[in-house]
Amino acid sequence: MQIIPVASGKGGVGKSLLSANLAIALGQAGKKVVLTDLDLGASNLHLVIGQTSSKKGIGTFLSGQGTFRDLIEPTDYENVSFIAGDSEIPGLTSLKPAKKNELIREFSSLDADYLILDLGAGTHLTILDMFLLSPQGIVVTAPTVTAILNGYLFLKNVVFRMMYNTFKKDSPAYKYLEDMRKNSAAMQRVYIPKLTETLKELDRPGAELFEARMQKFHPRLILNMIDDPKDADRAIKIRHSCRQFLGLDIEHLGVVYRDTMQDKALASRLPVIIYKPQSVIAQAIYRIAEKIKQEESLSFDPAYDMTQVSDQSFDLAVEEASDDFAAKMAYVEELTGSGALTTGELVELLRQQQYELTQLRKENNLLKKKLVDAAKKGFKV
Repeated sequence: MQIIPVASGKGGVGKSLLSANLAIALGQAGKKVVLTDLDLGASNLHLVIGQTSSKKGIGTFLSGQGTFRDLIEPTDYENVSFIAGDSEIPGLTSLKPAKKNELIREFSSLDADYLILDLGAGTHLTILDMFLLSPQGIVVTAPTVTAILNGYLFLKNVVFRMMYNTFKKDSPAYKYLEDMRKNSAAMQRVYIPKLTETLKELDRPGAELFEARMQKFHPRLILNMIDDPKDADRAIKIRHSCRQFLGLDIEHLGVVYRDTMQDKALASRLPVIIYKPQSVIAQAIYRIAEKIKQEESLSFDPAYDMTQVSDQSFDLAVEEASDDFAAKMAYVEELTGSGALTTGELVELLRQQQYELTQLRKENNLLKKKLVDAAKKGFKV
């Protein structure tokens, strides 16, 4: 079984749309597919495939109210089964290690050709671990500056997560990483190839194992919502940045043009490849599905068991740093240096960041006023 985690770093780039339609396209090709909504706390994948809201979802299993097998539901689409999420429970960010490991073991035991995991947004450790269930996960992004940054940020955190879990806790390399994490500025600007060479001097077997795992790690990229053929060049630039700064080779699965047909399909509660198979977006998804079918399934070495990795709190390179202005600027420097961002795009990003900072200041001032007013009322009492 090939596990295909689908991530985006942040929402709003069509990740769930692609997950659902890809599952149906593979099912139509005769492949047995299990589509799973892991965007807990914001589960809406059932709407994309026109499935009624289920009373049983991942939350049912995690809370001990049912077995995992009870979650697997048939769909109206050939060869496709569905596991619903749960919008009533917190997301994967609050999932305890024991429950995460239990969930991973259940996923691994499924009888299917493909397991597609629609992951939630963000770079929390559990989301990164789910993405690392396979060397062939998919990162969905859009041609906007922020979407590119978020996609790159996600991949950098995934690489750090793999690195951190490769070295033994009592090794000099692990201690070096522990010391590094106390210096957030250094973590943000470090280049993985250079860091690997440093770690090799401290723990050659561990560093060589990490390099071997990186050789097996081939995440795939889908550039969604493009409007102009020139936007497709962004994928080449992202690949170049990942190779230069992360030492990571990513595969470009394809581009998907923005198509108003998707909105009509969603309103009709039908996946777009069912609603309009000849539409531009449907044809793009079919091409991506065909590429996936032709590819060999890869796996990490047997020793890399995601149920055994460390769950110690570790401040990754810039975990959730896309919400932090200074950290995001560090990534801008990297991508600008590699040519992934033009001067005009950089100006656009700076304007957007300035706007966000202004909004945060306004919210902060409002909260301060409320606290002062509440304190005054308390004193009067």
